[in-house]
Amino acid sequence: MADRPHYVAPSHRSAWVRPDDRSTAGRSRSGGPDARMIALDILDAVLGQSWRTMDDALALHRGLPILEPRDRAFSRALVATVLRHKGQIDDALARFWRFPPQKLRALNLLRLGAAQLLFLGTPAHAALSATVQLAYGPLDRERGMINAILRKLAEESQAILAEQDGGRLNTPEWMWFAWVDAYGEETARAIAQAHMVEPPLDLTARDDAASLAEILGGQGMPGGTIRLTASGPIEKLKGFGEGRFWVQDLAASLPAKLLGDVRGQEVLDMCAAPGGKTSQLAAQHASVTAVEQDPNRAERLRGNLQRLRLEAEIVVSDAALLPEGRTWSHVLLDAPCTATGTIRRHPDVAWHKRAFDVTRTMDLQARLLDGAARATAPGGLLVYAVCSLQPEEGPVQIERFLAGHDGFERVPVTPDELPGLEMCISPDGDLRTLPFHLIDQGGMDGFYAARLRRTR
Repeated sequence: MADRPHYVAPSHRSAWVRPDDRSTAGRSRSGGPDARMIALDILDAVLGQSWRTMDDALALHRGLPILEPRDRAFSRALVATVLRHKGQIDDALARFWRFPPQKLRALNLLRLGAAQLLFLGTPAHAALSATVQLAYGPLDRERGMINAILRKLAEESQAILAEQDGGRLNTPEWMWFAWVDAYGEETARAIAQAHMVEPPLDLTARDDAASLAEILGGQGMPGGTIRLTASGPIEKLKGFGEGRFWVQDLAASLPAKLLGDVRGQEVLDMCAAPGGKTSQLAAQHASVTAVEQDPNRAERLRGNLQRLRLEAEIVVSDAALLPEGRTWSHVLLDAPCTATGTIRRHPDVAWHKRAFDVTRTMDLQARLLDGAARATAPGGLLVYAVCSLQPEEGPVQIERFLAGHDGFERVPVTPDELPGLEMCISPDGDLRTLPFHLIDQGGMDGFYAARLRRTR
């Protein structure tokens, strides 16, 4: 199956107009907001020609906030389930057609129905009737086909699931073979299996993590992360309004810890938005300079710091082009990357990224690393991190950097620095988390980080 079939784009666009528009996008035939219709709109945006991220599509759809909380959660679950299991869903549907639908909206409607039948436990009659109902109107010609395929799928769903290799089907071919080459097939399969599980919510506390975990009924994880398996809206959690925590995957919290004790130190956080690592450093009473090129993201960073009652100097600039002359004793570069380590939280990444994206991001990362090297004071520490599983963006990038910068040396991470996470230290002494690490407790994102010291 091709990674990106050239389907016809959906003809309707009204779901993405101004919030005050009163058109009927995302509404049922009775006129009220419909969770399945909104999920269909969002899938069209994520998998269509606009290629929006799932998070952006959810945030931009004006119908989603109108839904009742339970329906809003269901709409999001529908979208996430389709994206998380898209390979399995497409494989199952293909057993009942000679050719896929030419309209992307028809295909996505089938995917929504299949997600309910295969993975969400929706009673077959409810999934069928509600899905076919959405075909009235622009998809009248496809309604019979949609009904017939989903009826056949309902009859054979369990047998199909038993035959499928889910992890392999849900991983694009280029990604699968890259992971097999890098980690071996057993590890690649464990990564793919971990991506099929809905992740828990991870929080980092501004201070007193133990007390906050008790208040929220959360589980304390290695490194101080608070993990919640059921939370509801984040802004409704106790302590949110008081700025007591921010959302941050356990793995994402680790690179900043590699800088050690930063109290009273001048720290540069490059590519800082949305601000999780800036907040970590500021909460440790470091003097943080946070650099972000995108003004909108910089404003979001500023707002997050204000809610958390934390302070940092925010510089809107290309982090690779900071003025020469100023240096910092501690530099953190969480570089832009393909983000393949975040697929468990952002399943759209699997279907948006291509092999050529790795090469493109490597060039940007190398440029930013050069800028980070110039900004690191003699004797200072530089931590480079990416939320990618691709070795080219991690250890390969660092080996190339060290080969071209003889004034830097690797400073290996030691087990006593990461108690309970010793399996996340590579033979070279770098940080390498994988999605199946701590899988019995919910897993974590895939991150790579290397710690370097400027020797002269």
